[in-house]
Amino acid sequence: MDGKIVITCACTGAETTKAQNPALPVTVEEVVSAAVEAREAGAAILHLHVRNDDGSPTASPERFREVIEAVRRKTDIIIEITTGGAVGDTAEERLRPVVLLEPEMASLDCGTVNFGDEYIVNDLPTMRAFAREFKARKVRATLECFDLGHVYASHILVKEGLIEAPYHYGLVLNVPAALPWSVANLEAMCQALPAGADYTVMGIGRASLPSQYAAIARGGFIRVGFEDNVFYSKGVLAASNAQLVERAARLAHEASLKPATPDEVRKHLKLRS
Repeated sequence: MDGKIVITCACTGAETTKAQNPALPVTVEEVVSAAVEAREAGAAILHLHVRNDDGSPTASPERFREVIEAVRRKTDIIIEITTGGAVGDTAEERLRPVVLLEPEMASLDCGTVNFGDEYIVNDLPTMRAFAREFKARKVRATLECFDLGHVYASHILVKEGLIEAPYHYGLVLNVPAALPWSVANLEAMCQALPAGADYTVMGIGRASLPSQYAAIARGGFIRVGFEDNVFYSKGVLAASNAQLVERAARLAHEASLKPATPDEVRKHLKLRS
């Protein structure tokens, strides 16, 4: 991937609402449009949560299937579905779409994490169960880590052969009540990664833009989108997910990097053909 950078767009999430940004894509048609626009702006991966028609988050495999099939009809973007789900989802509910739909990629949370006043449980037995299903179906995991201990927990999955190279991590900073954003915290996480691992930096809220600069400077990948941040600048709502992708791509170009295409990422991460 010399001279290339991978941009992921997390267009919807589970917690963001239209009250926070009216441009949030919720319906099937809105998510498809967001995916197409993000791909055209430079994103290679779509990190996908789905919603019911009323905007509430869901882990329904049927809804995931409907959205995935609709996106695939319009664009070649890689679809990475969430298994983080929403606060209150059971592990079984979060894993079921992977088992039934066998996506190219999916997130795998590597530890229990606070989300403000709430939390999502990911104990080691749960992580192992998820990793086994991923491996059986040749689904490439993005190992999402919200704390330094999560990176070290992922090493257990690697040591046990449940996760195989090439390794791809999602390093998440600035979730309320989890690991805050700082260059030092990002560096500590990167130093703990397995040798040769790729990583996407995910800065939440006001950490989104500085985390993009840090990712570029350190040789990592970038994630943007309304799941992480609904603002373009202080007090100014982003007009669309694509606007955030366009800026990430522009920053990459300024650093003499080109956004990787989906097919380049498929080859690099050895995704199931």
